Amino acid sequence: MQLVFEQLFGAGPDAEADTLVNLIEYQPDAADQKYIDEVVGGVAEHAAELDADIASCLRGWTLERISRVDRAIMRLAIYEFRYTGLPASIAINEALELVRKYSAEESTRFVNGVLGTISRRQDKE
Repeated sequence: MQLVFEQLFGAGPDAEADTLVNLIEYQPDAADQKYIDEVVGGVAEHAAELDADIASCLRGWTLERISRVDRAIMRLAIYEFRYTGLPASIAINEALELVRKYSAEESTRFVNGVLGTISRRQDKE
């Protein structure tokens, strides 16, 4: 999530993750690193599409009004359940845990509503 968040500040998908990895003191094994690279690169590649999905759920809001933390978390969750095969319920649950940890308390319902709507739409397709 932190690497996806950095993308919202202009870091490219190929930016070195070493600095962030050192900051959070996490050293991924090869399998985790492969997944991280796939997801971070995939979110960057599909950012416009993911943002369009989010924007389609907004009423009285714009993407610019959503906090960057919430937007990064939603991008990540949508990418995971749309492109990695992770069940939507798990991706949404993980997203809500991230919101509770890194965002404002009132964001939980908002993020849950947006992700739930996108998940239900996908199920109908």
